[in-house]
Amino acid sequence: MAKVTAIVLASGKATRMGSGLDKCFLSLGAKPVVAWSLLAFEACKDVNSIILVVRKDQVAAARGLQMMFGIKKLKAIVVGGRRRQDSVQAALKGIAPYETQFIVVHDAARPCVTPALISETLKSARKFGSGVAAMPMVDTVKVAEKDLIVTSTPDRSTLWAVQTPQTFESKKLIEAYNTFGTDKTVTYTDDASVMEAAGETVRLVKWTEPNIKITTPIDLTIAAALLKLN
Repeated sequence: MAKVTAIVLASGKATRMGSGLDKCFLSLGAKPVVAWSLLAFEACKDVNSIILVVRKDQVAAARGLQMMFGIKKLKAIVVGGRRRQDSVQAALKGIAPYETQFIVVHDAARPCVTPALISETLKSARKFGSGVAAMPMVDTVKVAEKDLIVTSTPDRSTLWAVQTPQTFESKKLIEAYNTFGTDKTVTYTDDASVMEAAGETVRLVKWTEPNIKITTPIDLTIAAALLKLN
């Protein structure tokens, strides 16, 4: 079976969580937020190894989590960069395309990820070369300028809320990041955007179960309810 490496990103700045807070290391029930994702990848039989990306001041804490929760698949802890794409690039430097056929990138701020979802993105990647978790839009979406005046209403039947994990063939993802991810003038908010810039086809994986992203303090309460921690 092809080797699969997961990159778990936990180095972003939590600007909307409050000054000085690292959302991925906040408590969610009895575990830090990042631990939920690590345990999901640990439990996924399709994943062979994990690379965790954290801020420099959280490296020691990350090593402690590895021991505390028995994350045996965690092979490396690396320091992230200023932008999300810089953090992914830091992790990719330790992956050899000839050793890993597929790479799964996941934001640790999504603690409700499940082994089933991870496997579904891998299933798509094996068949089509990519698999990106996404949920069809159910709300009507408006386009508005800075003055909040609506300029258009896109057809929501063609709109999707893209999430993580995002899975791709390793060689193509590494090449895309080496060519486009290093651009200092362009900021990419996810891996699919980097692949699109490289001209690669991105295929979505429909997922309707909760996969919330921790962004504001209330999201911790919502995630706890979804994980049935209350």
